[in-house]
Amino acid sequence: MPRKPVSLGWGVRREGRTLWSRNSTRGKSVGGERRKRDGKIEWRRWDPFRSKVAAALLMTSQKASELLPGPGDTCLYLGASSGTTVSHIHDMVCGSNNHHNGQIIAVEISPRMMRDLSSLAEDRSGLIPILNDARETQSYAPVMREKAHWIHQDLSIADQAENFISIATSTLKNGGIGLLSLKAASERQFEGDDQSRFSRAEKLIEESELELIEKIDISQYQEQHMVFFVRLL
Repeated sequence: MPRKPVSLGWGVRREGRTLWSRNSTRGKSVGGERRKRDGKIEWRRWDPFRSKVAAALLMTSQKASELLPGPGDTCLYLGASSGTTVSHIHDMVCGSNNHHNGQIIAVEISPRMMRDLSSLAEDRSGLIPILNDARETQSYAPVMREKAHWIHQDLSIADQAENFISIATSTLKNGGIGLLSLKAASERQFEGDDQSRFSRAEKLIEESELELIEKIDISQYQEQHMVFFVRLL
């Protein structure tokens, strides 16, 4: 028997262990994901094995909707890659033809990934791809119409936590939400195992202006990853 859908906010819902976002470009998939119709609305499956945000939504002990931006928000996505997760964020923040008037600044350093991201943006109004190093905030801050309501950082670099703290405190609104998807293997310069590296990041966040709401273990879906869910005080 099908699970009854549970809304996680406008444009995203959960059915058992499956997530769906309301497709803002009806009839099109982004990465071959399954699509289905519910009346006139088309939904796209949001795969936690391909999206750290989706994995966090399934593994959080908090109310999952609190991890997500809302319709019309200004969002900053650092490490956008080809845009798989970005597209699901766009579904809820912008909607079809950006009728919510949202803005998503998607920063990616790889020219190869940027080609896919730019192609995605052609069909999704409100999505602005920027080819640059996400640590260089001066390259994208002028494009942001206001400080961000929501940030996600997914960068395979050293000093992930330090960079996240610096970027979030300068680009988030007061009360804004941030998600740091931290990969332990990228922190090889620090001795110890994965947990000690996660603990180091936790300590840095707790000593910053950010309120740490939850550490979310997503290793079930994304090996060696922890998502830190924060709010700017």
